[in-house]
Amino acid sequence: MTPSQDATLSNASTAGAHTPSNTHSSKWNLHDTQWTLSLFGTAVGAGILFLPINIGIGGFWPLIILACLAFPMTFLAHRGLARFVLSSKNKDADFTDVVEEHFGVTAGRLISLLYFLSIFPILLIYGVGLTNTVDSFMVNQMGLESPSRVLLSGVLVAGMISLMMGGERIMLRAFAILVYPLVGILFFLSLYLIPSWQMPDMSLPEAGNFTKTLWLSVPIIVFSFSHAAAISSFVNVQRGHYGNQATNKAEAILKRTSLLLITFVLLFVFSCVLSLTGEQMAAAKAANVSILSYLANITSNSFIATLGPLVAFIAITSSFLGHFLGARESFTGLVTKQTSLSAKVADKIGVLIMFFAIWFCAVKNPSILDMMDQLSGPIIAMILFIMPMIAVYKVPALSKYRNRLSTLFILAVGSLAVFALIYSMLN
Repeated sequence: MTPSQDATLSNASTAGAHTPSNTHSSKWNLHDTQWTLSLFGTAVGAGILFLPINIGIGGFWPLIILACLAFPMTFLAHRGLARFVLSSKNKDADFTDVVEEHFGVTAGRLISLLYFLSIFPILLIYGVGLTNTVDSFMVNQMGLESPSRVLLSGVLVAGMISLMMGGERIMLRAFAILVYPLVGILFFLSLYLIPSWQMPDMSLPEAGNFTKTLWLSVPIIVFSFSHAAAISSFVNVQRGHYGNQATNKAEAILKRTSLLLITFVLLFVFSCVLSLTGEQMAAAKAANVSILSYLANITSNSFIATLGPLVAFIAITSSFLGHFLGARESFTGLVTKQTSLSAKVADKIGVLIMFFAIWFCAVKNPSILDMMDQLSGPIIAMILFIMPMIAVYKVPALSKYRNRLSTLFILAVGSLAVFALIYSMLN
């Protein structure tokens, strides 16, 4: 997103982007709540429906340890990325501007390209996933004939992008409309499954397998809770809205977002894991279906079968909006730095290219989930965990964060995630 767009979005904010002032920055307000919901919606995508399987299949004790690490991993990493964007001397700088300022033109553009490549494949996945979810619902739940895939996918993708083109006011309202029912349904399903909970296997696993399971599960947490795609635009809006208080307010919003994510998502994960045995988890993974689809299949529960597509639709749509925000911003920044095109023209070109690419992918319906996970996962870890921490030791404005336990923790987690994903790809 360009600086001029950020200014436009800020002016359109429901909370009102008036002149930055310290008088309204200390109290929590509607603006903060809306951005908490938008970041939550960005993180809770289709991945949450596979998260219980991916984490639960490793056993009970790895699940407990990963649950304890989820909050510090999520909050500290996103806080680090927010601090990195705010460290620029240019108060209107977006992510691409900041990396070029701190790492030089060549390295900056490479990092910006990696940032775009970490987001764009996820949009392709969501285009396919949303089309399949709506088509399945129309056929299986509504008893209708399968519509034209070209028409259905085109309408769905165009509808989601139209929300983004409407500005911050429409986007934040869309997130509010989507996220409230998503949180409610996740919470209700978590409680609904309690009567079917089973005592988990409490035996301690062999040390080698236990360590390997934990290591290979780190990227799952990194990917599933990531809302890095929206951080740059989020930070710029806070900078325009709160001025010198932007860092404190951004960190407060990120903390509440992380707490909201951990509370509702882990409750859902634990409830699903305790409702299934290890063998059933393995069967669900082999069938390559979401946890709700598997529960519906083995229980013949019409209630879960009905809510499952609804949860998937809301989760994919809300996450699509947040990731499109990041992809649009990074594409515009890359093009304007490589060509003589204005930001306005580059933005329009980017929106058109992404629309047709997502639409084409949704029509073709390829099996790209594993491939895209392998492409996006390690790049997300490098952009979200490693790069901001390297900047702490390179950028004078971030020097006060050097050698802190949180900095070393995030750098270590990012390294583990990247090496785990490389190991998985090679084996």
